[in-house]
Amino acid sequence: MILTLTINPAIDRIVSVDKLVFEDRAYILDQTEVAGGRGVNASVVLHAFGGKTLALLTSGGAAGERMEKSLAGMGFPFEVVRVRPESRTNLTISDKQGLTVKLNEVGHALGEPELKQIRQLVEARLAKARWLMICGSIQPGVPASFYCEIIEMAKARGVKTLLDTDGEALAHAVEAKPTVITPNQHEAERLLGRALLTRSQFLEAVDRLQAMGPESVILSLGSRGAIGSGPDGVFEALPPRVDALCPIGAGDSLAAAFVWAMDKKKAFYEALRWGVAAGTASAALPGMSFPTVEQTRAIYKQVEVRPAR
Repeated sequence: MILTLTINPAIDRIVSVDKLVFEDRAYILDQTEVAGGRGVNASVVLHAFGGKTLALLTSGGAAGERMEKSLAGMGFPFEVVRVRPESRTNLTISDKQGLTVKLNEVGHALGEPELKQIRQLVEARLAKARWLMICGSIQPGVPASFYCEIIEMAKARGVKTLLDTDGEALAHAVEAKPTVITPNQHEAERLLGRALLTRSQFLEAVDRLQAMGPESVILSLGSRGAIGSGPDGVFEALPPRVDALCPIGAGDSLAAAFVWAMDKKKAFYEALRWGVAAGTASAALPGMSFPTVEQTRAIYKQVEVRPAR
């Protein structure tokens, strides 16, 4: 199966409004609340694609109870480490034109006993996994090297790893040589300490990121697709133009579809194509919605993949 790990999950509160403009009122058209976090979102996509997934996450307080109730209706199995601090609540606001604002809580500190429980849960489930997706931010107080420990644990058991995180957690974890990392443009800029504006800069960034340790790199570029460097070379995947309604969550869809395709023994460039198709399909859906395999396949047929060099 494909494991997903989200140590800092959240309740995602999604508000749809008529318009988002400064210094003017907006009217709420709809609002929903759903369990979220990058790994949870990845499991949603994997399940929708018919993949076998198990979501591992933390849960705390009243928000954690609501999160678990939401997860119970999603159709895939999950296991939680119950922690003392309250789980996060994040806010996403989108208007009818596709403009989106996402406001995330940082999360509350976890103690070493709680981190030990997370390690033990992951270790116990690795025996039945082919991939482990390590997704999302870490809470304050969690050592920046924590994901390194998880990657090394998975590698020791022959489990491939996808790392989808940001900041210090990403900077440390790349040194553990995960199978693949999937930073978006902003995350890559923060890691490399420079702006990325042109195609040549994107290609150089992919090379620099891969030199840091991961076997493969996928640099997600939103509506411009992605550049991936893998065992067969460097490729760029160019999606069709779509009317983007909400780009939030598109990166989670990309990562999940990529792993789903790799787990089906697709070539790296084909898995990249599936990932970009899923990310594009996700962005074309309202709110924080995730695509079905049928919706993704329709976009997949229109994604162009070519050698980047």
